[in-house]
Amino acid sequence: MTDVKTNEFVTLGRRDMLRATSAALVAGVAGTTTPASAATGTSMSPAARNAAPLGARLQGVQHFGLTVQNMERAFEFYTQVLGGTEVFRHGDFQGDPVQNTLLADQEIRANDLHVNPATIGVPNLRDGDQRLDVRFVQFDNVVIELLQYRNANEPMGGPNSFAPPLENMSPAFPRMMHICFYVRDDVDFNQFIADLEAESARRGMTQVRANRTIRLRSEADRRAAPQDTNTNKVTVAPSDGWELIYCKGPEGEQLEFVKALGPVKQRFANALAGRQRTRAGL
Repeated sequence: MTDVKTNEFVTLGRRDMLRATSAALVAGVAGTTTPASAATGTSMSPAARNAAPLGARLQGVQHFGLTVQNMERAFEFYTQVLGGTEVFRHGDFQGDPVQNTLLADQEIRANDLHVNPATIGVPNLRDGDQRLDVRFVQFDNVVIELLQYRNANEPMGGPNSFAPPLENMSPAFPRMMHICFYVRDDVDFNQFIADLEAESARRGMTQVRANRTIRLRSEADRRAAPQDTNTNKVTVAPSDGWELIYCKGPEGEQLEFVKALGPVKQRFANALAGRQRTRAGL
C-alpha cells in the first residue's frame, strides 16, 4: 500500500494533481473574465516564458487550502450550504516523497528545537502512521482544497484529525488567513447572513456565526441584534461601496463575505484591465 501511494504521488506530482481541477481563470471581485491571451501569454515562446519575471509565469490563484478536523462536516458546508461542486477527492497519501514534499520545513524546525515532530503537529506520513486525504471544491472563480491529516486507524472523512484544532482563531494573529466569498450585487446581504446562520444551525454547525456591526457582550446579544446590523457598509474612499461581514466557518476557520459596488467595484475593474493590458504585452 505504501509503495503504491508513494509511486502514485510521484507519477502524478502535486502540481499535476492540482492542475487537474481546471479552475476557471476568472478575476476576483471585478467580475470579468480574463481573456486567454492576457492570462496565459500564449504568444510567448517557452524560452522567453522561462526567462520572464516570475509574475509572467503564473496563471493566477488556483486554490486555497484549508486543513480541517472533520472532513465530512467541512465538505457539507462548502458544497451543500455554500453550493460548491466537488471536483474530485483523493486520499490515503503516505510515504517518503509525500512527507518530504509537504513537511520538510517542519521536520527541520523540530530538529532545530530538539523535539519530537509530533509535538509541533507534524504527522508521520513517511511510515504511514498518519495519512492525508484531500477534496477539491470548485466555485465559479476559485477552488478550495479541504485537507485532513488523520491517524491511519481513522476512516477517511471521519471527525478526528491527527492534530488538535487551534483554539484561538483571531484574525489578528500573524499567518492567520481567511477565505472571502463574493456575494452577488442584487442579493440582500443582511438576509443572506441570516439565512447562512439559520441553515448552518439546522445542520448542527454551531461554529458558523457572523459578527455584527454593533458592540456585543454575549452570544445572546449577537442573536438578538437587529438584522440590519449584519452588514458593514463602507462609505469612505477608496473602499466606498464595499460591504462585508466576518464569520467563522464550521471548523472555526475565518470566512469573509463581501459585495463590491459602485466606486470600489470600478477600482477593481480598472486594476484588472490594467493588469490584462500589461500581461498582454509580455
